[in-house]
Amino acid sequence: MNFASTCNFFIVGLAAGMMIIFTQSCAPRPPYRPPAPPPASALPVTKPPSPVSPPPVQETVRKSLPQEPKIKEQDVRSKPLPPSVASKEVPKEPDLPTEPAAPPLPDDSSLLAKITPGTSPQRAASLRLTEEGRKLLDAGDPGKALTRLEKTIVIDSTNPYGYFYLAKAQYRLGQYKQSLNFLDVAESRLSAEPFWLAEVQALRGENYRALGMAQKAEASYAQALRLNSGNRTALEALSRLHESQPVAR
Repeated sequence: MNFASTCNFFIVGLAAGMMIIFTQSCAPRPPYRPPAPPPASALPVTKPPSPVSPPPVQETVRKSLPQEPKIKEQDVRSKPLPPSVASKEVPKEPDLPTEPAAPPLPDDSSLLAKITPGTSPQRAASLRLTEEGRKLLDAGDPGKALTRLEKTIVIDSTNPYGYFYLAKAQYRLGQYKQSLNFLDVAESRLSAEPFWLAEVQALRGENYRALGMAQKAEASYAQALRLNSGNRTALEALSRLHESQPVAR
């Protein structure tokens, strides 16, 4: 086969192929039909979604409010007050009334009034002798009073009033140290009687003053007035002490 026949054969084949393609492209196409739905029995059964339960309500946790920072005293002092506050005067607290002095105690020096139906015979006799000794001291006879008063503690050694008036008789006789000793015994037996404790302290102050112990005397007088604000001996003695002190210039 020569070259010319080969070319003819190729041209004939190419033409035939083009005719086949043209014929297929010009053929009518069947109309498009959508696919039929599958039968209901063939469809899968879907369950409705189960309702979602709401989440459990959680208790709200109360958060503590942030505390305000404490104001330090040094901050207040370092920072100046605003004009509206600084211009106002701080009201002063009213002065509290001072505690009034206790009223004077009633006079309890009547020894015969202490004799009651329940008093023992020894105590009654001792009290009568003590009352006689007290009257002798008031009459200005301390020596005779001392003799009478010494019998009081012989009859009843527990009679505190006998010891007190013995101390008073010793003071009138100038026996100051012996007087202080008797006062110590009387004080130990008169702890429950403020009137007589004040009498003891006042007479102790008189003995200290006579011995030249001015400070101890003043302290005893002051103690007597704390026990009985109406103690005349202590009031008069303190007044004399204050008058005798030199005035500071």
